[in-house]
Amino acid sequence: MKNNYCIIKKALSQELCSFLYNHLLLLDKRFLTFTHSRYISAFNADHGTINDGQVDGAFAIYSDPAFETLLVKIKPVLEKIVSKKLIEAYSYARLYRTGNALNRHKDRYSCEFSCTLHLGGDKWPLFLEPSGKMHQKGIRVDLNPGDLLAYKGCDVEHWRDPLRGEVCGQVFLHYNKDDKKGRANQYDGRSHLGLPVWFKNK
Repeated sequence: MKNNYCIIKKALSQELCSFLYNHLLLLDKRFLTFTHSRYISAFNADHGTINDGQVDGAFAIYSDPAFETLLVKIKPVLEKIVSKKLIEAYSYARLYRTGNALNRHKDRYSCEFSCTLHLGGDKWPLFLEPSGKMHQKGIRVDLNPGDLLAYKGCDVEHWRDPLRGEVCGQVFLHYNKDDKKGRANQYDGRSHLGLPVWFKNK
């Protein structure tokens, strides 16, 4: 992985992207119905959240089974890119809307190797600073639906300026190296994929 990142065009078919994008739109609609009807508490994030502390106002969901399945599907692709055996950590998807922005940051340990996939909606550039140096202008990355950006999440600063379009659907897939430290953190501390973030190994 040159310069700690790599772009793969058309990593997913248009058909699969369209399916997953519409799935994300439906998850957002279900979440809004559940919260407006008070079927779920505002503090229950099992069906998603709009207050994840990173991009407030954007619908986000951790470990949806469809995206967790995609996490498994993409792993061999990423292993070829990084030339390492990997272990799945977790998936996370967001539906951004006008004005949403992503502050400059590096990811936590469970995101040692990460992928960003553009599923649908408006195009929205992501900026990377592969050297990790603060206050650099960064490298602009534009993705079409199905394109994949792979990067070292703990090392590469990344951010997005405010979205000028109406909506943008992205999914993030996170992995660790298959070593002693990575295996201790397999599935982000859960017993298997598809479980909510709070359902850690007992």
